[in-house]
Amino acid sequence: MRFLIVGDIIGSPGRKGVRRFLEDRGGEFDVVIANVENAAGGFGITRKVYEELKSYGIDVFTSGNHIWDKKEVYEFIDKAGDLLRPANYPEGVPGKGFGIYEKGDIRFGVVNLMGRVFLEPNLDNPFRVFDRIYELLSKEVDIVLVDFHAEVTSEKWAFGIYADGRASVVYGTHTHVPTADETLLKNGTAYVTDVGMTGAWYSVIGMNYKEPIERFIYALPRKFRVEEKEKVVFNAVSVDIDETSGKATGISRIKEMYE
Repeated sequence: MRFLIVGDIIGSPGRKGVRRFLEDRGGEFDVVIANVENAAGGFGITRKVYEELKSYGIDVFTSGNHIWDKKEVYEFIDKAGDLLRPANYPEGVPGKGFGIYEKGDIRFGVVNLMGRVFLEPNLDNPFRVFDRIYELLSKEVDIVLVDFHAEVTSEKWAFGIYADGRASVVYGTHTHVPTADETLLKNGTAYVTDVGMTGAWYSVIGMNYKEPIERFIYALPRKFRVEEKEKVVFNAVSVDIDETSGKATGISRIKEMYE
């Protein structure tokens, strides 16, 4: 079974890149998963954007710390069973952090977790939360994919090894910069530290470069704007997973550019 995993989608340029790629090559994949926490104007997601992306053929939507930036998400996240928020938020937070899905006659689980180092230190421990979720999922499915949304590469890598042999795939999101360390770990888990973003190429993580540069120079707050005029880069990984064992058999990076 072949999974397409799309990194953080940044605003309308990112949505354009996803649409173009899936129109051209979507038929190569059995399941499409994408991180959408920046899909609406660069911060959060709206119902309209969610439905737009769903129409392109995305099967499961993951997120991270920006999932709450558009307040209307509170109105539909509980009803959107294919839209996940990090599972290690405290009990009582809207939405859910993992789910079981079907494509054809294959069932698979997707888990969304968020790191704590330099990000959200008050969240539950993602390692322990994964233990509890995996105990439930392993009774129902053989294939488990984990979006580990985190700032620090060492935390992502440590989690990859921790979940090796249990998760079919552990992939990092959040930093928007793709890493060249895609690999199959010793016990059958496919891993990459960061999938990278889908958005404007000549930008600072998808934003017009002027305001971020000024913030670095002057150390003063600036309102970031999605870069709309540059070429679009599409970053993703393709992962092949054995349907019987749940072990990954291959992982490769994908990068495409669109006008």
